[in-house]
Amino acid sequence: MGFFDTHLLNIVIFLPLVFAALVVLLPQGEHGQIRTVTLIGMLVDLVFGVWAYLRYLPGGPEFQLEYRVPWFTEFGLSYHVGMDGIAASLLLLTVFLGPLVVLASQTYISHRIKEFHLALLVLQTTMLGALVSLDVLLFYVFFEAMLIPMYLMVGVWGAEDRQMAAVKFFLYTLAGSLLMLVAIVAVYFIAGGAGERSFDYASIYNALLGANQELARCTAAGSCDNVSGLARTLHTWGPVMFAAFAIAFAIKVPMWPVHTWLPDAHVQAPVAGSMILAGVMLKMGTFGFWRFAIPLFPVATQQARPLLATLSVVGIVYGALMCLAQRDIKKLIAYSSVSHLGYCMLGMLALTAEGATGSAYQMLNHGVSTGALFLLFGFLYERRHTRLMADFGGIAKVMPVYTASFLIITFSSVAVPGTNGFIGEFLVLLGTFKSSLHPAFGVFATTGVILGAAYMLWMVQKVFFGSLTHRENQFLPDINLREFVTVAPFLVLVLVMGLQPQPFLDRLAPSTNRFIARASVGTPGATPDQNQLPIQVMPLPAEKTAAAPLRPSSPLAAAPAAVLPTAQQ
Repeated sequence: MGFFDTHLLNIVIFLPLVFAALVVLLPQGEHGQIRTVTLIGMLVDLVFGVWAYLRYLPGGPEFQLEYRVPWFTEFGLSYHVGMDGIAASLLLLTVFLGPLVVLASQTYISHRIKEFHLALLVLQTTMLGALVSLDVLLFYVFFEAMLIPMYLMVGVWGAEDRQMAAVKFFLYTLAGSLLMLVAIVAVYFIAGGAGERSFDYASIYNALLGANQELARCTAAGSCDNVSGLARTLHTWGPVMFAAFAIAFAIKVPMWPVHTWLPDAHVQAPVAGSMILAGVMLKMGTFGFWRFAIPLFPVATQQARPLLATLSVVGIVYGALMCLAQRDIKKLIAYSSVSHLGYCMLGMLALTAEGATGSAYQMLNHGVSTGALFLLFGFLYERRHTRLMADFGGIAKVMPVYTASFLIITFSSVAVPGTNGFIGEFLVLLGTFKSSLHPAFGVFATTGVILGAAYMLWMVQKVFFGSLTHRENQFLPDINLREFVTVAPFLVLVLVMGLQPQPFLDRLAPSTNRFIARASVGTPGATPDQNQLPIQVMPLPAEKTAAAPLRPSSPLAAAPAAVLPTAQQ
């Protein structure tokens, strides 16, 4: 690999920090320069992010553009990054949102402008780092670090009850993260056994793979008395560790009933905070299930699958019903996230190719459609400074371009054929009905589609159509050039992803196939493709590990034929 292939992900991750350093050097009062430098930084990061996405080859190795160097070799900790299809797709979504978030904040943020843009740039680095981390502890570091700038974004630049919402968000997510940290340390010791311990994701997964297969066989047979020590440990502690990971990621999704922090955070956050929260940060929960919780503990996943699927369906229906009860537009959009992300979880838990593909695609769709809804509502809020539907009505007469834009995004949100939302939800429902889950899960999930159309179209009718009953709305200016430039990429992506989904699905397909194979290890009677199960290991550079060679029993020293070339080769 060339220099740029080896270091491309590092550039994408840390480039926002370089521009954050430039922002620090700018005078406090130079608001125009601060916004310009931040926007340029996000645009340059977008260019490198698109380059990385295009460099990912669906027919190549599982993880590409890898870079790995030792960090704390004594503890088996390394700086290891790389991306597969789902990480590449979410990375593209993150860099796509970056410059649009900056443009959306041009007039919305009027105080502590320098600090706000620093928080944006730092948050961008932490989100990108979490998506491409292939060391479990490194993932945790980025996962936790993103809480700080988002906490500040809600607590400093939010609405009237911002401090309450910020503290609630922080405490909920921190509590889940600490449980996950305990589970990470536990799996580090369990997977390492008497050999060389490592936090490397591939090493942990490969070390547990045989024990998970053995545990699945004995569980299906009804007796796990005569199994290996590692399988016995997983039989005892696997469900506990899976629960710790699952709670942390369920809070982040958020799944019902640990969702209560989300509506408050969305309502109080500035437009940029809501866009990032809906677009990327909530996906850290679904991505965490996809990458860590389910593949590492497939047997425990199978045991918890009915419960998790039930919670997903409850979230779909509950979120939709709560939307119908709202009179606050922003809170309605917030509760819609609870419903939409329930589809992501249900498709994942279906353990079918269609369900998993729909789940992954719906992660991208939700980031586009809900991020755009928060953006468009932000434009309206800047004009009227109210969130209540009752304060609007008939504004399509004075804001036709804005109304047309909002309608297109609404069609995406309610999964109208031809838009991106239809592809994801259709695949999720198809995969659910084809799965081993009871058909009732699919039936109840389908009602969420009907309710979703009901609450979104009801809101559109109340806000945009009918008579202009409020004098304050009679002279509202339509969307301006800056605002249209900000929302236009969302409109284009809604149609492109709806009419031409195959290029996106092609990059997701290898990750989907491997996810299904690895999750199926815990399914009784399943025969996953054995070639899809092991993860190829990228070793540490030889010259940097000569002083501390790996023992033969180490997962990193196993299977030479499956080893990828080092970053220096």
